[in-house]
Amino acid sequence: MLKYSLFICSIVVFFVSCKPTHSDNVIEFNQAMQTFSNYEKVTCKHLDWKAKINFELKEIKGTATWTFENKSNEKFIHFDTYDMSIIKAKVNGKETQYFVTDFNKEFGSGLSIPISEKDSMVSVEYTTGADATALQWLAPSQTAGGKLPYLFTQCESIHARSLLPCQDVPANRITYNAEIETPRGMMAVMSAKNPTEKNPEGKYTFEMEIPIPTYLIALAVGDIDYKAIDDRSGVYTEPSMLEKSANELSDIPSMMKVAEKLGGPYKWRKYDVLIAPPSFPIGGMENPRLTFATPTIIAGDKSLVSLIAHEMAHSWSGNLVTNATWNDLWLNEGYTTYFERRIMEEIAGKDYNEMMWELGYQDMQSDLNDMGLNGEDTKLKIDLKNRHPEDAFSNIAYEKGAIFLRMLEENMGRKAFDIYLNKYFQTNAFVPMTTEKALTFMRQHLFNGDSSIETKLQLHQWIYEPGLPNNCPKINPIRFIEVDKQRSAFEQSGKVENLKTSNWSTHEWLQFLRKLPHPFAISRMELLDAQFQLTNTSNSEIADEWFKLSISSNYEKAFAKMEQFLSKVGRKKFLQPLYFELMSQEKYKPLAKELFEKYKNNYHPQTAEKIRGIVSPKK
Repeated sequence: MLKYSLFICSIVVFFVSCKPTHSDNVIEFNQAMQTFSNYEKVTCKHLDWKAKINFELKEIKGTATWTFENKSNEKFIHFDTYDMSIIKAKVNGKETQYFVTDFNKEFGSGLSIPISEKDSMVSVEYTTGADATALQWLAPSQTAGGKLPYLFTQCESIHARSLLPCQDVPANRITYNAEIETPRGMMAVMSAKNPTEKNPEGKYTFEMEIPIPTYLIALAVGDIDYKAIDDRSGVYTEPSMLEKSANELSDIPSMMKVAEKLGGPYKWRKYDVLIAPPSFPIGGMENPRLTFATPTIIAGDKSLVSLIAHEMAHSWSGNLVTNATWNDLWLNEGYTTYFERRIMEEIAGKDYNEMMWELGYQDMQSDLNDMGLNGEDTKLKIDLKNRHPEDAFSNIAYEKGAIFLRMLEENMGRKAFDIYLNKYFQTNAFVPMTTEKALTFMRQHLFNGDSSIETKLQLHQWIYEPGLPNNCPKINPIRFIEVDKQRSAFEQSGKVENLKTSNWSTHEWLQFLRKLPHPFAISRMELLDAQFQLTNTSNSEIADEWFKLSISSNYEKAFAKMEQFLSKVGRKKFLQPLYFELMSQEKYKPLAKELFEKYKNNYHPQTAEKIRGIVSPKK
C-alpha cells in the first residue's frame, strides 16, 4: 500500500473554486486526523439528509443539511468530500458561493462554505461520483435473488466523505435524520430506527437520535426482508437467505445477555443484523442498531457466529466509547476482540474459546513476521501522520490489543478486571477516547494509583514499543493438542482413515490445515480431498485455508472451485491471502492477474484497490 507521504508537502491547501474565491480562504489539512474539516472550531451536530437512489446512473443525488456550532466565530465551515459533484450550497436557506480543493486519491477534496457568526445551518446539494469508495452497486446477477439490484455502503474509516459532505473524523459525533427514495419494490435500511416492511412507494424515513461518528452512517438498499429473533433483535437479508440466516443467528439474545453483564446496559435499543450480499468486503461492520455482516458466516452449524459476538461487542467498544483518532484504533478493536472472546467463552465454553484465542495469536504472529518484530506498526499506538487510516487495520490492533487486555485480566484477577471494564464503558460513554486517556483511567480504576503495577506489567512496552513483551500470555488449547497429534501421525503414515474428525469444529480444521507443511505432497492432498471433500466445502474459512494450501502444493484439482470462490466472495480476509499465494509463485502470477481482471467488478471498490496492489505492485 502507498504510504501516503507524497500528498502533503504543506498543511496549507489553497482552493480551486467553481465560483469566485476569497483570497483569505485556505484549508489546513489535518494530517493526524486525515481531514480537511475544521470540526474543532465549527462543529457539526446534526444531519438532515435527503437522498434519491439511482441504480441506472449508479449515483446518489442528495442534500446534506448540517446544523453546526461556530465556537470560534470562524468565517468558513470546512467539510470532507470524495469524488462528488457539488450542485449548490446554502447557508440558512440562502444560496452562497463555495470552494473546493484539488482532488487527492487518498483523502478526497475539501469543501469550504463562508459563514457568519450568527449562522447555524448549511446545506449542500450534490451527486456521488463513480469512484465513491463507500458505495458498491450490484447488478441483479450479483445478488442471491437475482431479480433486483442492490446498494450498500461501507464508511469506515474515512469513506463517509464519498457518501455525503461531512466532517469525517471519529472524534466528532452527530445525530441524523434521513429521507431516502428508492425504486419501488425495494427496502432501504440504515444505522438508525428501521422499517420492517417494504414501503410500496419506495420512500423511507430514518432517525438516529443517539450521537455517532460519521463512519457509522450506513445504508443498504435492495430486495430485503426482515425476520425478528426476539423483541429487540432480528435479521435483514434477501428473501432466499432469510430463514437460514435467522436460524444461524438465533443465539443473539443469549449473546446480548452476556454482553450486558460485562459492558453494562445496551444503550442502542435494537440490535439487528443485515446479512449482505457475498461481495461485502469485510467480515462485519458494527453500524449502530444494524450490524452489516458477510454471508460467509452462514455455515449452517453456527461455527462462525463469533463474528456477530465481535460486532455486538462494538456496541460498547467503538460505538459507545470511540477511538478519538485512527492512531488509537486498538481501543476500538482490541477491547472489542477481548469482549468478543468473553462472550464466546460464556456461550461455547472455555475449551472452544481457547481455540479462537490461539488462531488469533497465529494471525497476529503472521503480521508481526510480515512487519518485522521491530516494525513501527507493531506498536498498539501507531503514527498515521500523512498516511491513510487503513494502514492501522491489522491483527496488531485486534489481537495484540486483545491479548494485552487478557494479560491484565490474568494478573489483576477477572473480578477486578470486570469491574474496571464495566466502569470504563459506563464512565466514558459517548466520549472520544485516546490511548493516553484510556491509560489514565486504567491507572485510576484498575491499578488504584499503584505505579509499581504498571512497571511490573510493562504497560509502556505493550503500548508504545514494537513487538510482544515477554509477559504475553501463553495459549495452548487442549483441543488443538489432539489435532496436532492426529496431524503428525497422518504426516508420518499417510493413513487418512485414521483421522478422527467427526467432532471437529471449524477451528480444529483451521489448525490442522495451517500446520500441515506448505507445500504438501500432492498424493496426500488427494487423500485428504477424497476423504473429506475439502475442495467442495461450503465453509468459507476452511475453503480459504484449503485453497492456500492447494496453491502452495500445486494441487490444481482444487483450482476450478477456487475460481468460483474468488468470483463470488468479496471478503478481503479471504481474497488477499489467496491472491498473495498465487503471486508468490511465478507460474501462477498470470493466473492471479487473469482472475482479478475477470472478477474485479464483483469486488467492493476498497477490496479491488487492495487486490490491484497485490497483482500489479508499484515498482
